[in-house]
Amino acid sequence: MLNAQNLPEWNSTDNVNHPKHYKSGDIECIESIEAQLTAEEFRGFLKGNVLKYLWRERIKGGTESLKKAQWYLNKLITSTF
Repeated sequence: MLNAQNLPEWNSTDNVNHPKHYKSGDIECIESIEAQLTAEEFRGFLKGNVLKYLWRERIKGGTESLKKAQWYLNKLITSTF
């Protein structure tokens, strides 16, 4: 049963799935990018971000970078083009 003690904290920062700095009003940056690109361009954007986060994992970000790479890969897998 949900009560005040076990409610999710909606104001917490999720730097992998929904970073606050990538949202303006109700629109997330990824949605705007997808709307402006062709399907093939968006696929390339997603692949590039997977590579970027894998590349920098040991230098910057560690596990969080791997989770971000996974997020972009999951987006690529689940998107319908």
